[in-house]
Amino acid sequence: MAIPPGESREAEPPPGGAPAQAGGLLRSAGVVSAAVMASRLTGLVREMLMARLFGAGLAYDAFLLGFRIPNLARDLFAEGALSSAFVPTFTRYLKKGRSEAAELAHLVATALILFVGALCVLGMVFSPALVGVLAPGFAAVPGKFELAAGMTRIMFPFLLLVALAAQAMGVLNACNQFGVPALASAFFNLGSVAFGLLLGFGFGPWLGIAPIEGMAYGVVLGGAWQLLWQWPSLRRAGFGFRFRVGFSHPGLRQVLGLMGPAILGNAAVQVNVMVNTNFASSVYDPVRGFDGAVSWLSYAFRFMQLPLGLFGVAIATATLPAISRSAASGNLNEFRSTLARSLGFVFLLTAPSSVGLAILGRSMIGAIYQGGRFDAYDTRQTAAALSCYALGLAGYAAIKVLAPAFYALGDSRTPMLVSLASIATNYFFASTLVRKAGFGHRGLALSTAAVAITGFAALLALLRRRLDGIHGRELASSALRIAAASAVMGGAIWGSSRALGLLLGAGRAASLADVAVSIPLGAAVFAVVGRLLRVSEFDLAVQALPRRARALVERVLPG
Repeated sequence: MAIPPGESREAEPPPGGAPAQAGGLLRSAGVVSAAVMASRLTGLVREMLMARLFGAGLAYDAFLLGFRIPNLARDLFAEGALSSAFVPTFTRYLKKGRSEAAELAHLVATALILFVGALCVLGMVFSPALVGVLAPGFAAVPGKFELAAGMTRIMFPFLLLVALAAQAMGVLNACNQFGVPALASAFFNLGSVAFGLLLGFGFGPWLGIAPIEGMAYGVVLGGAWQLLWQWPSLRRAGFGFRFRVGFSHPGLRQVLGLMGPAILGNAAVQVNVMVNTNFASSVYDPVRGFDGAVSWLSYAFRFMQLPLGLFGVAIATATLPAISRSAASGNLNEFRSTLARSLGFVFLLTAPSSVGLAILGRSMIGAIYQGGRFDAYDTRQTAAALSCYALGLAGYAAIKVLAPAFYALGDSRTPMLVSLASIATNYFFASTLVRKAGFGHRGLALSTAAVAITGFAALLALLRRRLDGIHGRELASSALRIAAASAVMGGAIWGSSRALGLLLGAGRAASLADVAVSIPLGAAVFAVVGRLLRVSEFDLAVQALPRRARALVERVLPG
């Protein structure tokens, strides 16, 4: 999209309406963030339960791989490519009329049922071959390969359910309804645990279902509940479902056309996951042998998903409909301003989160996971992976905002090329850090962080060139101030964590005390230093709070 004459350039300040726009964006993101908080917390409860029941070893490694394969396909075909391609197109059809938008929604849902349903059947048939490609190291442990193939076969139908749920989420987001779709993942977590425990430990002995198999069936039933949760809101918005086939429809063709490059771009991400899983399945630990690495990485990334979902995904979800409307109306100045503010908020929220995860990760993991079959050694290894993952959190979250911005501009090729380039980056770092440097599973977490940082830098540079700037000077200034405030916060929580460790020693009680004291302390220090450094995004975030909360913050903070 060319820059019309007279449009603002890099050196121009954001337009005067930016604070109001930022407030609306933050309120929408706040709704999503609250719902995602519920999702991530229920996800943590689910992971905590799995850790206590199965620990980090053969059964959970096999379960994770069985869940990861349909999850890879989900990210490839459903939540990743579909959301990026569907929401901008559906938003344009909404401007034409609700009946035309409903017709497009019916066509897309039908296409998903036909194509993704066929993919599920193929995945179930060829599950042993998929496990052989992803985790050849599992064959070194008796029974592990066969269990992983069985887990994959059980959970593959989850892909179709989550694809339909992702489309429903896109419809509701385009209609400025964010809370219900964002809560859908929480219902998945609750459903998967409830059904899994019921089938694995309740009726399992009578049905001949092993406990870990029952949890796999729970994943599928939880996916169905995730879709059904959104159905009443879809009906109220006027978007039910009718089986409609029409591959010549221009809207469907546009969605499919955008999905092609998006699938290729997301395929690169999935290739990286496959490469890292392949490496992890062959990592030898002196204590656990070939068991543990896959589980440690998964448990660690679950902690990463909390701030990533609360901040990165929430802001991206609220940003995409807004910038899609700006692009559709040709208002690139508003597009730049919204995008710059979104990136600023991402940095504001993820930079201190990265520092906190790196310093307090061991206490957090000890407080949440340690117990039952998850012991202190598992805590140390998971915390080591988390500290490495945390380095890439800001980049990972920023990509969630930047990549869809290209789709809103009708450009699906650029993020695809950046993603494809990440394959080489990931393989270089993974092979170097694991095989040559001997970092084990920590090297895989570091390679993931490196891919996130380089991908963010590439997308930002290309988008700045495309838009002739996105208020880069303001962004850089805010990023430096946020980094300084995060560093001061890091010093404070490191000191408090060390003091509590010397006072209370090791153990679960010490971990709980560290989390209870150091997290509020860090938040307070960051807020005070952020206000003193005049971080503009912090002031806008305060203005977006409810009136009473805003008044309380204004009384407490300096300036």
